[in-house]
This record gives sequence, C-alpha cells and structure tokens, in this order.
Amino acid sequence: MTAPAILELERGPRTPEEVDAFFAANSFPIVSGSSITFVWRGAADAVHLKHWVFGLQSSQQLARMEGTDVWHLTLQIPPASRVEYKLEVVRDGRGEWIQDPLNGNLARDPFGANSVAHGTGYDIPSWIHHDPSSAPGRYDEVHFDSKTYGRRSFGLYLPARFQRARRYPLLVVHDGHDYLRYASLRSVLDNLMGRLEVADTIVVLTSSPNRLGEYADDERHARFLTEDLIPFVERVFPLDSQPQGRCLMGASFGAVAALSAACRYPGFYGRLLLQSGSFAFTDIGSRNHRGPLFDPVVAFMNRFRDDPSAISERIFVSCGMYESLIYENRSLVPMLLATGMDVRYVEARDGHNWENWRDRLREGLSWLMPGPILHVYD
Repeated sequence: MTAPAILELERGPRTPEEVDAFFAANSFPIVSGSSITFVWRGAADAVHLKHWVFGLQSSQQLARMEGTDVWHLTLQIPPASRVEYKLEVVRDGRGEWIQDPLNGNLARDPFGANSVAHGTGYDIPSWIHHDPSSAPGRYDEVHFDSKTYGRRSFGLYLPARFQRARRYPLLVVHDGHDYLRYASLRSVLDNLMGRLEVADTIVVLTSSPNRLGEYADDERHARFLTEDLIPFVERVFPLDSQPQGRCLMGASFGAVAALSAACRYPGFYGRLLLQSGSFAFTDIGSRNHRGPLFDPVVAFMNRFRDDPSAISERIFVSCGMYESLIYENRSLVPMLLATGMDVRYVEARDGHNWENWRDRLREGLSWLMPGPILHVYD
C-alpha cells in the first residue's frame, strides 16, 4: 500500500510548484500505517534503497515519477520496526551510497552513519537521553599491567552514589567504548541507576585491539577477564564477591566472548547479557558459510551444543528479527533453558546495530541487576 501523499502527487498535476509543495508538506520517509515510502529528488540514472533487513532483497530500485525528478519506493514494514538504510544514486554508470538527504535521523557506528526509518509505533526511548534529575556517575580511563596481555586499559564507571563503605556488583562490558559512543550507555547508566531501576553498579568497559581474534573463544581472553582484570578491580574497589554480583555483557562477537568466558569459568559469572550473539554453529560437519573468522566460534558453539551445562544463574538474550543471526539466537535459548538456568529472551523488529542493542538495555539490566524499584514490562 503506497502512502496517500505520494499517490496524490502521482495523480497530478506534477508541476514544479506542486512538487515543491509536496516536499514542503511532508517529512521523509513517509510513514503511513504499515507502509514506509522512501523518496529522493534529483537527476539520476537509477536510485536504489540499500537496507539491512535480512530476508528482503537488500537492494531495491526506486521508481521515477513520470515528468518529475522524484523517485520513490514503498515497503510494507511491521509496526514498531526500525530500519537502517542508505540510498545508492547511480549516475553515468557509477553508484554512490549516500545518507538520505531528506531524513535527518541518523544512527552512527564505527563505520560512519546510516539513515533510519521508524515504523508506526516505534518510539525512541526517553531514558537514553541526559536527564538533569539523574546525578552523573564518575568516569575514568584506567591503565594496568595484565599477566595475559601486558599493558591494557579500560573505562571505569562509578555510580553517582558510590561510597567506599558499600559493596557493589560489577558489570563488564565488551566493546564498552563503542557502547558509550553509539548506544548512549553513560546516560543509560546514569538514568537507570538514578531512578533505582538498576542497582548501583561499578562498570568496566573493555575494548580489544584484536576483537575478532580475542572474542572468538580465545582462552587467553577468558583468563584475562577472570584472572587479571576482575582481581585488579577487586583490589581497588569494594566489589560484591558473589557470582550474582558479576555480569558479563556484549553484542555480536562480544556476546560470544561473554558466553565463552562463562563456559571456561562456570559459576564465576552469575549474570550474562548477550545481544545479537554471533553464535554460529553447524549441524553437520565443521564448515560454515560465514568465513574463516567464524571457525573458532563454530567449534566453540558445536561443543556447547553437544554438552550444554549450567554456567551461570541468569541470562538475558536479545536479537533483532531482521538479523541473519536470528536463527542462531533462537536456537540457543531452549538449550540454555534446558540446563535449568533462568533465561529471558527478547526479540525486536530491528537489525544488527547499536541502537537495537541500546533499546534493550533497560529491560536487560533491570532484570539482571535490579534496583529497589522494579519496572514491569508489557
């Protein structure tokens, strides 16, 4: 179903004045019910929508409205969807990928920024923004010498109400600096702890110079976390030494690293937050279609699937329905549940991106590390 606004323009008249009026009267892309209409204006040989919704053709051509320089494409998108995209404008046989110039809503990641379309019913969470009523936590960068990797650094977040006389749970975030940059993590922590939805928590934010190697079930990474990093933080700050006071968190390969470390040190980490985990496995043989970088992950997941065990107490798993990894994440959940661990699984109409992971933080953190005020979710 095409948006009424674009249909009205198609019926005419399509004079330059009417086209100008159409663009002045609408915001883009045009969302109408379950349809989203992408629009571009300009001279081109062709215009394509490039998106990351797994299961749909990833490149779809916009149609030019006869007698105008207006190009448009309407897709049916389920309610509450969030879609990142770019436009490819083809001129003289050469295509250029650009952000949608009509849409100021951008999502940033380590590779740049994508335009974002919000379907009917999707709302940007209010708790991701700075709230003046929430006292800010303290943030520092810390350097230390580890036995495993030598000199390393990590980000350290202390809650606003931090007191030396108390003991605190510990949250270790893989790719933590990217969570800060692209998932509003600092504001999220300030707000959720300030509103008492999440327990006051000491947060360690790690980053790896070789994340695809270290995060892919590397024994050294698990040892670094468990025998170097956490003991160092325990010597400096008052931490809860119980397993339920330790949470590992990560997205994509970072989720693999968290699950792998928990498997190598069963019972040490009482909480896991796994987002869009790259949990590649094979049912037959050891070859996988994702390439050699995934070979160690496949070997790890095949072993775990052969003999799943209770490695933690409580695990929160989330994934986007529009990700190619949705099958792997869905497959993991019943296996985890069968071990007797407490598992919560959440899907969103979104893709493999930082804002998807951002939007799940409130539910995940408040369930794993609840504060005095519990939030009830629909």
